[in-house]
Amino acid sequence: MTRSSGIALAATVLLTAASVSARAADSSAGLKAGTPDIKSAGPLAFGPDGILLIGDTQGAAVFAVDTGDKTRAESKPAVKISDLGKKVAERLGTDAKKVAINDVAVNPASCKVYLSVSRGTGPGATPVILRTGADGKLDEVSLENVKFAKAELPNAPSATAQQKGQSLRNESITDLAYADGRVFVAGLSNEEFSSRLMAIPFPFAGETDGAGIEIYHGAHGRFETKSPVRTFVAYEIDKKPYLLAAYTCTPLVKVPVSELKAGAHVKGTTIAELGNRNRPIDMVVYNKGGKDYLLLANNSRGVMKIPTDGYDTAEAIKEPVRGGTGTKGIPYETIASMKGVVQLDKLDDAHALVLIQAEDGAFNLETVDLP
Repeated sequence: MTRSSGIALAATVLLTAASVSARAADSSAGLKAGTPDIKSAGPLAFGPDGILLIGDTQGAAVFAVDTGDKTRAESKPAVKISDLGKKVAERLGTDAKKVAINDVAVNPASCKVYLSVSRGTGPGATPVILRTGADGKLDEVSLENVKFAKAELPNAPSATAQQKGQSLRNESITDLAYADGRVFVAGLSNEEFSSRLMAIPFPFAGETDGAGIEIYHGAHGRFETKSPVRTFVAYEIDKKPYLLAAYTCTPLVKVPVSELKAGAHVKGTTIAELGNRNRPIDMVVYNKGGKDYLLLANNSRGVMKIPTDGYDTAEAIKEPVRGGTGTKGIPYETIASMKGVVQLDKLDDAHALVLIQAEDGAFNLETVDLP
């Protein structure tokens, strides 16, 4: 999933003192049977063993739901569903204008595609999770009497808070990911440093605590505290865990996970400015030809292929980058063949799953080769 003209950013990172190594070997051991009170279905990600992570922006919570979808796919067939919005509406018995596809995520085991959908409009819309079945059919994932866990996010924006006419509650969760026994969550809070990241031990046991993080955004030459991370991935740099995060307008930063301690004030490092007037959408990391790359989809600057070489020694951007469309730091290549991408996830190291908006406005879900 992922407003302001970002500048340099500050975020709050929620952490825990609970030991990750103490988590149960069975990933679903901490989940309990019941019906989760999900108010909205936003960003999606997968944890271990077919456990789907659902970002509930209206409820300001993250849910971990055991889908039971654990069987590894013997093959990875190409996905191609034309006019997905129409097919979703037909599956839900409504009009295409009354559904919104909020995110897509691939189960890395089964390779089935999961969709978070809103049926209806506004805060009262019904959350629905769908997944691809045989022959491109869509099946609804039942959220009744399932094994699940819930992590409530403290200090979320109120349901009535707005900025420039936009609901801040809708941005309580902008992206999430599972890595090394933790669920990382990006979004907004109601605190002074309203942009934040959270690191929650899976399966949501123990208390959380906070630390601050700030970065420099060269496009406007100052620090920023209110623009959230739009999309991020976990990645090792020099054998150490980092988060690579992209923000509106569009700094790319690295944040050392080891420094995200309760009460700390951590400075992330801006390693690239990728152009102003742009909103990152989704990011994946993949390997091709023995080298790792980031693939970053954007709303106005297309899809960027960004090499990961040199991130350990990259010079931090600490001075203004002028010109509006100016870029600096780590270079990138725009993939001209990938147009209209509005959602992106990795299927494997050779293929990506993309949701593309065609020129006629229809949304098409398909598999493409990673560049």
